This record gives sequence, structure tokens and C-alpha cells, in this order.
Amino acid sequence: MDHSDPQVARVPLALPRAFYRRDSREVAPDLLNKILLGPDGCAGRIVETEAYCGAIDEAAHTFRGKTARNATMFGPAGHLYVYFTYGMHWCANASCGDEGVGVGVLLRAVQPLTGLALMRERRPRAKNERELCSGPARLCQAFGIRGSDDGIDLVAGRYRIASDGMPPPIEPAVTPRVGISRAINLPWRWYVPDNRHVSKR
Repeated sequence: MDHSDPQVARVPLALPRAFYRRDSREVAPDLLNKILLGPDGCAGRIVETEAYCGAIDEAAHTFRGKTARNATMFGPAGHLYVYFTYGMHWCANASCGDEGVGVGVLLRAVQPLTGLALMRERRPRAKNERELCSGPARLCQAFGIRGSDDGIDLVAGRYRIASDGMPPPIEPAVTPRVGISRAINLPWRWYVPDNRHVSKR
């Protein structure tokens, strides 16, 4: 461990399936301050999320129904949906809700806690610690998340989301989502106020 966080209360425990089996607009703010755990010692506190809501959300990959690309989002809750964007970046989501609905939460940014040396190897262009995971593509690069990780069980798989006892902010910041061209005014982005690892304020 090459970095310590005085706010880590205890050994993180993986979130149960029931946590994800809800509306993504409930799960997204509740994921703030939870911990993303990688298989190689990398860990980070989630500080920014966005909800995507299937058939009622034109910005969601699942808006037009199930495809081979987005099948994970239509499966059981609590799995990692990984997709390729702009022809160069991977991004990761947690599938939510009931099977067949196609909703999930985009992991937009984390505050690195452990494994920083490995994150820096994977992101050599990062100028400082903040740039390691402040954005969905940076996050995936730093944690080594790729297309082959699509479908991983976040409850019992190689990548997990866990709690160390720190609750979400009582009043998280809420804004429209970032980097989309449809449904741009919906306030479905949440982040930890005043956290410098948030991608955009």
C-alpha cells in the first residue's frame, strides 16, 4: 500500500446485490464515498456518478433496447458494464434495477487510495494525483478496466464496490450529466462537494 486515507474506517465489505437492485437514480448518489476495489491492489473512493435510465433516457445506451454491446445492462443488477467510446476509451458502469430494464450508473471519478504507483504506470501522462482517475476513461485506465471485464460481478468478482462505513454526503452536489448530446438537462449527476478529484465542477 503506497497511499493511506485516514477516512478509511475499516476493511471494506462488498455491497450486496440488493444495493444495486434499485432505480439507478437512487443508486448513483448512494455510491458516493463507496470504494472501488481492483484485483491488483488498486482502490479508490467514488466521488462522482451519473445515472442512466433505459427506455426513458435518450442518453442511455439501452434507450433503444437490448443489443450484444449493452447486454450486461439488461442482466442482473450489480455487474460491471464496460463499453468503448470515441474509438479510444473504456468506461465502466454498475448495472442496476430489475433484469430486462437496462439501467445503470456510470462511475465518473474516484479519489485514489491505494495502488497509486500502478495507476501512474497505466496513466503516464497524468500530471498529478488528481488526474489519475478524474473522469470515466481515466478511471478505467488507472484501474486496468477493459472490454474483457464487461459482465464482471461487482458483488463477488475481480472488481468490487465496497463500503468501509463512510456514508454518502448528506447534500451531494447535483448537476446535469456531462459529455452527452441528448437529455442534457436532466439532473442525474452527483458528486462529493469540494472534492478535488471530481472530473468537472
